[in-house]
Order: sequence, then structure tokens, then C-alpha cells
Amino acid sequence: MCLREGESQGGRSVEDGVDWGGFAQQMASMARELLAQDSVDATLERITASATDLVDGCDAAGILVLRDRKAETLAPTDQLVLESDRLQERLGEGPCFDVARRVEGERVFRIADLTGEQRRWPAYAPGAHALGVGSMMGFLLFTEDEDLGALNLYSRKAGAFTETSELAGWLLASHAAVAFSSARTHAQMEQAVATRHAIGEAMGILMGSHRISEDQAFDVLRRYSQENNVKLREVARLICEQGGLA
Repeated sequence: MCLREGESQGGRSVEDGVDWGGFAQQMASMARELLAQDSVDATLERITASATDLVDGCDAAGILVLRDRKAETLAPTDQLVLESDRLQERLGEGPCFDVARRVEGERVFRIADLTGEQRRWPAYAPGAHALGVGSMMGFLLFTEDEDLGALNLYSRKAGAFTETSELAGWLLASHAAVAFSSARTHAQMEQAVATRHAIGEAMGILMGSHRISEDQAFDVLRRYSQENNVKLREVARLICEQGGLA
């Protein structure tokens, strides 16, 4: 992606050593690829792979999701990502945690050099450096309606990430958030359709075997779900597999 300032490529201008015209074309291609993925997992894997391909200096990438204080690492491209997230979870501090928590007004971080003192993360910084992290960036993945986690980028080289790298990462994260949200919504809709189908099939089994009405069959499902603290779709699955409820 980088050229020396003042050079040009294919008639496109170059600023800050970056062929932004070429980068825009790569981003457009990535956006199309993201929307073409057939699952949430595939979408996330394409996002993190794109980060290592498109952001200069990026050796590894992953997505961190926090549920309460429990960290979940999605689509890591390298073991380094997992080790860093585990370290932050164990210490209860770290830049990826801060972004994923979405401290008000803070959606991006960049640590240019982890070899120096980091007053904000006094325990995490030396631990991360010991893992082999030289510099880091992180971006909140968000849409107008929801926060989805943090896209975190790692370099083994101190000083690898610059303001230009941050801008490239932010552009990538913006596309990634839309694709992530779309993939998750599509998966939720597919699950809802599958659940409705299973419930309808289970009701049909109950109606046929017990000679009851549709409302009565649904009431059997609902009652069993409440009394046994089992989700309705799981009750339906049991009936479809076993032909009834024990």
C-alpha cells in the first residue's frame, strides 16, 4: 500500500506515502467480499485477514467481545492475539478492554511503542511487550444501533503504527462493523425461521398424537418450557426427535 511521498501509481495521487486511490479500491473489494460471506464466522475471519493484508505493519488481528468481564476472542489470525486478550482478562486492564467497553467518546486507540512506560495500563504494557507486541491499535466496531466489540491490530515492531495506519484501520473497521452487523442479523433471522419451523412441526406432532387443537399444542410446549426452564426451541427439537415429551 505504501509509496514514497511524491510518487504516483497509475495516475493516482499519493499522500503521506500511501496510494489512497489504490487503498480505496482494495476497501471496496473487501466490502463486497465481506457481504458475500455465508456465515458470521466467515465474515469475522475475512475482517481480521483483511486487517493484516491492508494495514501496513499489522502482523496479527482479532476481534474482542466482552460479556460482563469475560473476554471472547473471535477470528484471531495468530496465537499472539489470544495471549494478549487472555492477559488483559487476567489483569482486568488493557486497551482492547477499554475500547470494547466503549468508554464514552473513545472508539480508537493507538500505542505506537509498547517498549516504553504506559501509565494507563501499567500491568498490561510490560506483559504485552513480553509476549512480543511492539505496537497496537484498536477500533470499536459499532453501528448506529449497537456496539459489536473491538477490532484489535498488533505489530511485533515498535513504532509500526502511525497516524496513517490509524486512518487505514478506522476505514477498515467502519466497513467491518456494517458487515458484522449484517451477518449477525441474517444469522438471527435464519435461526428465527428455523425455530418457527421446528415449533410448527412439534405442534403438528402433538396435535396428531393427542388429538388436541393448535392452541392446546402450543400451550403444552409453553408449559413444558416454563416448568423445566428449557427454551421453547429446545422443547420443539425434543418433540421432533423423540415424537413427543416423556
